[in-house]
Amino acid sequence: MNGVVIKSTGSWYSILADDGTAIECRIKGVFRIKGIKTTNPVAVGDRVAFEMEADGRGVIHAIEDRKNYIIRRSINLSKQSHIIAANMDQAFLIVTLALPRTSAGFIDRFLLTAEAYHIPATIIFNKTDLFEDEPDLMQELHDFMAIYQKIGYPCYKVSAIKQSDIDILKGLTKDKITLVSGHSGVGKSTLVNAMDAKLHLKTGEISDSHFKGKHTTTFAEMHALNYGGFIIDTPGIKELGLVDMEKEEITDYFPEMHAIKDQCKFNNCLHINEPKCAVIAAVENGEIAQSRYNSYLGIMSGEELDIVYENDK
Repeated sequence: MNGVVIKSTGSWYSILADDGTAIECRIKGVFRIKGIKTTNPVAVGDRVAFEMEADGRGVIHAIEDRKNYIIRRSINLSKQSHIIAANMDQAFLIVTLALPRTSAGFIDRFLLTAEAYHIPATIIFNKTDLFEDEPDLMQELHDFMAIYQKIGYPCYKVSAIKQSDIDILKGLTKDKITLVSGHSGVGKSTLVNAMDAKLHLKTGEISDSHFKGKHTTTFAEMHALNYGGFIIDTPGIKELGLVDMEKEEITDYFPEMHAIKDQCKFNNCLHINEPKCAVIAAVENGEIAQSRYNSYLGIMSGEELDIVYENDK
């Protein structure tokens, strides 16, 4: 039998079989995916083959090749890698410019991650209802959207609370597997519940003392949408970056920089202080956003390149 992993609870995996039945499965023996060293050989979103046992449970004996996957590392000293999810059609980054504010640096790190793992990304600006009487914030929102739309990333503004423009998101997610991510408190679960009320995902409140979200999702889980498709809900991200990336690769994951890097005088240009650098020139003349270049410099300066989810210890 074949199916997709929709939930992992340690040594057991919930499988949605191709015939629509839900089966609890374990792994047959010990196996690892070639070339990937992680704490979990099987992840949410994986397509697997399994055999039924007499007790009504199954045993996973094979995993299909992944078209993509996303990894994070623990913040503890072990720095062990863990696959969050696999085989996504797209990723939604849910952000806000208020309560809690999502920084440009965080957005850029997420997009960098998505580019590196071959996952098409869309930015969803939530909580726009808070801007109705704040023209400066609304202008800032439009400025943010313009930066990323120019690069080629789709951007949408919505209000989960007022359920405005939710139909747009339903259209984007219909019949697709979509990873939903972002800081705790940005309204991920509320937004998904607005898209499909039958899901009843647990939502949290904003901390009064730090204006940050209290994470309510502790592991990735795939949910079927009643209009077709699946949502992969993830824990709130506290820090974000990449696993095992060389500095020379960073430019390749900034599309606007990658497009012109061949115009630099030196083939090994890192776009920091080299003469006749096309990227630096593009920043100076406004073709590349200063905020994007600042994010690039921050990463190049040696900032930690790990994905950290808020339930890590």
